[in-house]
This record gives sequence, structure tokens and C-alpha cells, in this order.
Amino acid sequence: MHLIQSTVGRKILMAVTGLMLVGFVSIHLLGNLSVFAGPDGINAYAVKLHSLGALVWVFRAAMLAIFAVHITFGVQLSLENRTATPVNYSIKSRMKTTFSSESMLYTGLILAAFIIYHLFHFTMQIVHTKHAASELPLDAAMRPDVYSMVVGSFQTPFISIVYIVAMIALFLHLTHGLSSFVQTFGLNNGPSLEKVSIVGKLAAVGYLLAYVAIPVLILARFVNV
Repeated sequence: MHLIQSTVGRKILMAVTGLMLVGFVSIHLLGNLSVFAGPDGINAYAVKLHSLGALVWVFRAAMLAIFAVHITFGVQLSLENRTATPVNYSIKSRMKTTFSSESMLYTGLILAAFIIYHLFHFTMQIVHTKHAASELPLDAAMRPDVYSMVVGSFQTPFISIVYIVAMIALFLHLTHGLSSFVQTFGLNNGPSLEKVSIVGKLAAVGYLLAYVAIPVLILARFVNV
């Protein structure tokens, strides 16, 4: 309870849950990239996930709980900082901050909204049902045609734009997130902080390019049903 009540404790929880979410983002990316292997790639991946049964939903529930902790304390700390920081100091500090650090609250809220949309879209398949795998014929191997769902969805400009905007928000969030993690655990001396900041930015660019490649290449018809 003391961990939650103290600012330092909440920052530690933010850092730890943030690192867990980065791990999830990495695993999720590997699964998503299987769309480039064609129907046999992503459809087989989807079947493997569903074969885990209740474990998949337990994992999803755990990740949602972790995200809820992360976003709740993130909003709380952001509001506390704005209340506690004098106006003059705030104006001066803007010279030393970056756009990604200034926009952490907003990019976090964008990602929260996107996760809800993403769950409704690909997980529960209750929006954009025209492309839902549950409404499509099974593939040649008698598996749900997740490949056609993903490709058909991203060939719709609106859907692709929503995902691209969300991935830009993720890029900005990660750009500042890694250096914040290091600072939270007291590893923020000059040389190491600069190196970590560079690594964080490169990693964020990598995630952005990999995630955005999926809707962009499908929208451009490099990937077709």
C-alpha cells in the first residue's frame, strides 16, 4: 500500500509495468509479422493461440490489468506534476524537454483508446464485421481465415490510418519511456543516460517501422488476399 501512496513507488510501478508492456508489444509484433508469410503463417499462428484455450484469456486479462495500472498511475503522476510545478519553472523546463516527454499523457491516452478499438476489431470482431474471420469461409486447411480478415481490414484506408496514428503514438511513448525507466531506477548519470536515450530512440523507430509496415504494405496492395 505504501508503494502506491508514495510518488517514488508509483513511478517504480509505472516503470515495471511499462517494461512488461514493451515485452508484450515485442511478442505481439512477431505474431503480427507472420501475415507476410501468407495464410499459412498467420492462420497457423492464430490456431496455435486458440489451442491454448483459457490461458490466452488469462494472459489477456493480466496484460489489461498491467496496462490499467500503468495508465492510471501515469495520468495521476502527470496531473500531480502539473499541479506541483510552478508556472515559471514549467516555462524554463520546456527548453530541456522533448516533444515525446511532453506528450506522454496524450500518447498514453491515445494508446488506451486504440487498445479498446483493437480488441473490438480483431479480438472480439464486433466492429468492421465485413472482414471478421468469423464471417469468412475457412481457409484451405479448415482454419479461421485470419489472413483475409487482416488484409481485408487494412485495405480499408480508415482502418489503416487509425492503426498508423496509434503506432506513431506508440513510437513517441517509447521514445521517452526507456530513458524514464532508467532514471526511475537511478541509472541516470550523464554518459549512460545519453546512450540509453539513443538506444531507446532506435528501438522506438524499429517498432514504428515494423508495425506500420503491415497496414502500409497491405494498403499499397503489396500484400493481397
